Amino acid sequence: MLVILGFLMVATFMALIMTRRLTPLLALIIVPTAFGLFAGAGLGIGDMVMDAVKDMSSTAALLMFAIIYFGLMIDVGLFDKLVTLIVKVAGHDPAKVVVGTMVLTALISLDGDGSTTFIVVTAALLPVYQRLGLSPVVLTCVAGLTNGTLNIVPWGGPTARAAAALKVDASDIFVPMLPSLGIGLVVVFLFAVMLGRSERRRLAIADPERWGRGASGSTRRGGSPAGGGAAPQNDGGKLALLERAVASEETVAGGLSDTALDPNRPTLRPKLFWFNLALTVAIMVLLVVDVVPLPYLFMVGGAIALVVNFPKISDQAKMVASHSSSVIAVVSMVLAAAVLTGVLSGTGMVDAMSSWLVDVIPASMGPYMAVITGLISIPATFFMSNDAFYFGILPVLTEAGAHFGIPAVDMARASTTGQPVHMQSPLVPAILLLVSLAGVDLGDHHKKVLWRALVVALVMLAVGVIVGAIAIG
Repeated sequence: MLVILGFLMVATFMALIMTRRLTPLLALIIVPTAFGLFAGAGLGIGDMVMDAVKDMSSTAALLMFAIIYFGLMIDVGLFDKLVTLIVKVAGHDPAKVVVGTMVLTALISLDGDGSTTFIVVTAALLPVYQRLGLSPVVLTCVAGLTNGTLNIVPWGGPTARAAAALKVDASDIFVPMLPSLGIGLVVVFLFAVMLGRSERRRLAIADPERWGRGASGSTRRGGSPAGGGAAPQNDGGKLALLERAVASEETVAGGLSDTALDPNRPTLRPKLFWFNLALTVAIMVLLVVDVVPLPYLFMVGGAIALVVNFPKISDQAKMVASHSSSVIAVVSMVLAAAVLTGVLSGTGMVDAMSSWLVDVIPASMGPYMAVITGLISIPATFFMSNDAFYFGILPVLTEAGAHFGIPAVDMARASTTGQPVHMQSPLVPAILLLVSLAGVDLGDHHKKVLWRALVVALVMLAVGVIVGAIAIG
């Protein structure tokens, strides 16, 4: 019964947000509460949720102060030059902008923190998407895919959890998976190219004059728009002028007016650029070294940034208040997610679902336990937290695989291949942050990203088997 209720609860939650019957915030609260009461939790459901809230509190604090810190860095102009460079390289081509999204996300994802990555990428590129008319869902799709693929780095959560749960070295898990990671990123790159080209065609149809295209999105040989009467050299000349204009730094700066990266905003602090850059690099280094808790790290970093960039107390208060809406949107979503995780664990649904998954695997499939583990990790890490999977399900599966000669390290490697799908889960605070900052509905994000994430995960698993990183007994 608990297995049925668990999967039905998750399915109901997903259906409600994807059909827009409820917002994710309300669905995270109402659906688990209803199912928890039906499962017999009674008044004890409050304690279950509050225990989960305590577990989520450090994450909520991290997101709160990370948003404030990087919001300040955006305000003072730290990322302006990066945006200018990306726009200059991408020009007016939507395909290049989308591919640039993938490249930027991949570089920043190397710090192993999804929240930081999404804050920076959204801040840098959302204004570009807005000016060109690109769909922000494409931004969240590409960023989510890229970050999920790179989530297997050894200083990231999944590999570290797998190493701890199975008592193996994190580098032994990660290094043999490099071919899988490389091919996975190639697949993400191809998806980015296809999404960019699709956006280019859509924009050409919607605004043929601006993009130098006909209503069909195609051009005749010689550059004349299909169905148009203009001379080829006139269209070609206009398009060339547009390309040169968009590529110029002055036009890029002007194009960001009235956005978060407005070049004329009063909060710019160009004389403190190198200080702010050094402070951010120091925080990133400390983040990777992991010598102090991340929430405290961003608390201190935010305090230093405020004092140095805005010495007046009134300005400090204004800067904090200017980011309050983002903080409330994200932190409230994280705390609401505690209702779902609290009910799943408190009622025993997670344990029951884990046992059921193990029981339904036939003994004859034993030699393929590593592959099965990889396949299970795809839906399992979407429906439950990484902690629940790596510390609850993975050790049980690994024990079963040991009877068929499957090494624990191979099971650990297979278990990481579901991360492209896991990162899209509403239980992951970072993805809630991404869609909130981009102003995208979570259901719209899932419609575009989930099947692509599934493809990337399956490709990574297949490559792992082919190169021998994931054994078949």
